[in-house]
Amino acid sequence: MSIVCSIGFFDGVHRGHQCLIRQVLDEARRRDARSLLITFDRHPRSVFAPDNAPRLLTSAEEKMELLRATGVDDIYVLPFNQAMAALTAREFMEQVLKKQLGVDALVIGYDHHFGRPQGESFEDYCTFGREVGIEVVRALELEGQHVSSSVIRRALEMGNVVLATQLLGRPYAWSGRVVHGHAVGRQLGFPTANLEATEPEKLLPARGAYAVRVQSAECEVRGAMLNIGHRPTLDNGSDTSVEAHVLDFLGDLYGHVLTLFFIARLREERRFVDEAALAAQLQQDREAARAILLTNQ
Repeated sequence: MSIVCSIGFFDGVHRGHQCLIRQVLDEARRRDARSLLITFDRHPRSVFAPDNAPRLLTSAEEKMELLRATGVDDIYVLPFNQAMAALTAREFMEQVLKKQLGVDALVIGYDHHFGRPQGESFEDYCTFGREVGIEVVRALELEGQHVSSSVIRRALEMGNVVLATQLLGRPYAWSGRVVHGHAVGRQLGFPTANLEATEPEKLLPARGAYAVRVQSAECEVRGAMLNIGHRPTLDNGSDTSVEAHVLDFLGDLYGHVLTLFFIARLREERRFVDEAALAAQLQQDREAARAILLTNQ
C-alpha cells in the first residue's frame, strides 16, 4: 500500500497542524493509502542553536498522544542530530522519505521548509519529488487566522492564555508535582499547592494570577486560582513560584502531580503594601476565578 506523509516538529499540535493533518488523511483516503506523520525527537533549533532553543508547548509524550488522536495510521519519530541537519531537502527526500520510509506522496504546509536551507521554493520540492519518485502536494492554509507554535509561545509569554486557547484548539496545559513550600498562603487563609515542574522543557506562562482547571490521577477536575511569580510582597527573591489554590478542596496533595489548564489571566503580578492588602487581593482573585470558571465549563 502506498504512503502519504507530512513532516514537522508539530509542537503544540495546534489548529494549523490539525488542518494540515486533516489534509494528509484526506489525501490518503483519496489514494487508498496509509497516512504517516514524521516528527523529530527534539526541536531542530536545539541542534542548530542550542542556546536559542524555545521552551516547548507539548512534552514528547503529550505530542504523541495528540498526534495519535488525529487518527493517522502511523507516526515515525526521527532522531534529529547533526547528520540529519546536514542533509539537503533533496537528500532528505531521497534517503529518508523514499528509501527508508517508502513515501509516495508528501503533503507540505504552506510555509514549511525542511532540509539544510538552500532557499528552496515549493516548485523546487516538486522537482526533487519527481526526481526521487515522490509526489509533492501543497496543503491549504487554515482560513481566518495565522497559527504557528511561535505565535502561541509569544501569547503565553505575554499571559494571553485566551489567545493561546484559540490557536491551540484547547487550553494550554502545564504539569507540576506538589512540594512543600513556605506555608504563607495557608497563614493568609489561602492554602496553596506549590508546584515543581515535571516537564521543565515546557513553557511557563507569564507571571501573574490565573483562573485554571486542575486535574490529577487522584482527584477529579477542579477549579483553581493560580499565581506564578516572584512573590514580591513576601520578598521571595528571584525564584519563580507556581502556587495553586484549589477551590473548595481541603485534601492533602503533597507528592501528587497536578496538570493545570489555563483558562484566563486575572491580573499581572504586583507588590502590595502588606500581607493584609495581599490577602484582600487574593480574595478578589478567588471570586474572579470562580466566576470565570463557572462561565467556561
